[in-house]
Formats: sequence, C-alpha cells, structure tokens
Amino acid sequence: MSDFASAVPLSGGYGGQTYAVSAGGEDAVLKMYVKDPERAAVDAALLRLVHGLLPVPRILDLKRDGSVEDPPYLLTERLPGINLQVFLDTAGEDERRKVGAQLGELLVRLSGMPFLTSGMFRGSELTIEPFGLGELGDFFESLIPDLGFGPGQAGSLLEVIASAEDDLAGGTDRVCLVHSDFNPKNLLVDPATARITGLIDWEFAHAGSPYSDLGNLFRFCQDPVLAGAVLSVVRGSGLDLGEPLVELGRAADLWALLDLAARWTEHEVAAEAHSVVSRMADTGTLAAGRPKLDVVH
Repeated sequence: MSDFASAVPLSGGYGGQTYAVSAGGEDAVLKMYVKDPERAAVDAALLRLVHGLLPVPRILDLKRDGSVEDPPYLLTERLPGINLQVFLDTAGEDERRKVGAQLGELLVRLSGMPFLTSGMFRGSELTIEPFGLGELGDFFESLIPDLGFGPGQAGSLLEVIASAEDDLAGGTDRVCLVHSDFNPKNLLVDPATARITGLIDWEFAHAGSPYSDLGNLFRFCQDPVLAGAVLSVVRGSGLDLGEPLVELGRAADLWALLDLAARWTEHEVAAEAHSVVSRMADTGTLAAGRPKLDVVH
C-alpha cells in the first residue's frame, strides 16, 4: 500500500472502499473489501472470466485475505472514459442510439455466459451458493414495515408480484451471468466517439435470470430512443428470450427493487425506488406510470 503515491476516494460500491490511485506509474483503481472480505477473490475471478468478452479492467494486484485493519483488496487498471449517466445528460439522439446498441450487445454477451443453477458466487472457483430467499411475495411481506405500506397498498402490490411471477414463468428459465448493477452509473464511455469503454463494480454479480440486467437498466430509464436500440439488438441476437421484454425485465428486477426501496430513507436512489414501488401499489401495475420504452415490436 505504501507504493501508492496518492489515493482519491471514488463514489460507488457497497461492500468496499474504492480509490483512484497511482501504482507503478499507471493510473489504477484500488478497492478495499471491508464489509465483505471474501468478495475480493470472487470479483477477481469474475474479471478474469469475462476479460476479452466485456470491457473490464486488467487486474494488477490482489490480496485475498486480511483483517478489518488490513482488509483484502483488488487493484485494477483505471479504464478511460466518463460516467455514462453524465454523457447521456447531454447526448443527442444518434449518440443515445449508438450507446443503446452497445448496451444491448453487452447484455447479449452476459446472457450468453451460462450456469447450471442460480445463486451467489463464492471463492475464486466461483462456486454457486443458492439464494435461499424463498418466494418473492414472502420477501415483500418481510419488508412491509420498512416500506411503510398499509394493508391496501400491500395487498395491491402482492397482486402485482403474483402477476409478474406468472409472466416470468412463461419466459426462459435459462441461468446466466448477471452483473446485477447494470446501469449508467457503472458504465464508462468515450465522449468523443460514444464508445462504451468500461463495465465496472461487479460486487453484486451472480448467476441468475437473463432478464435481471435488462430490468436494472430500465428501472429508472426515461429514454425510449436508448431503450429501443437496446431492445433491437437483444431481439436480433437469437437468444429467444420471449416477450414482452420490458415487462419481463421489470418483473425480474422486483427482488432488487424492493430491497432497495426498503432503504428509502438512506439515499436518493433508494427513495426513487420507493416511489416506483409505491406507484406500483397505487396503480396495480408493474409499469407504475414509467415511460413506454417498447416502441417497436
């Protein structure tokens, strides 16, 4: 650690502390695994697994074991580009369409990395440990006190959940690699070319539904141009994920959305998730008044 000339904290990441550093004359990113020490080996294995298939950084150094005082860490190169959300805030229609097509390609590549069972990864061999979460309806009911819902809202949302699960049962049951935080804040782009240069922050990655990352991407999406480009690529990929893709994605995203919404007092993103879930309960729909993204069938 003494070899680092400087360490500037970076935003993002839940299970660790992330810094921009200089290591051996190279710009790098240091992630220290304070909350989940065992995840260091998993993240390193995932980066090795997808390197060359997805735009992820090279690993420069890895410390697998440690303590609270001296935690495990992962040192990677710092990829070029700016945060995709920042780019999209001022991007024109052609640029958003170009980015959307690339996002679709990344989703296709993730969906094409199969696993036999769903669950969280453990260790450098990426052993899969089943979630053991039970039914989505039971999970939601355990969160009702944190969500602050009354009986009417809770009953309405349970109906939405049941309908969403029926939709998923009619889709594919294939299991694949899921990034699980696939949205603009975890993507980098070259502003001069609109080329995606990085997919970062793999700490929630697991084996799961090919609809999950699509749902995460569309959770707060307001842009039918970008979404249309994403959907066009996914539909043309030959993956045969079924229809309707937007609704299937939103259905698969319910686990993560509800978990985030239950922490609505902690930060703005959680508060926005709570707003979406509340509108689901009030409208009795999965769309919850979100924009129609599926403009082409």
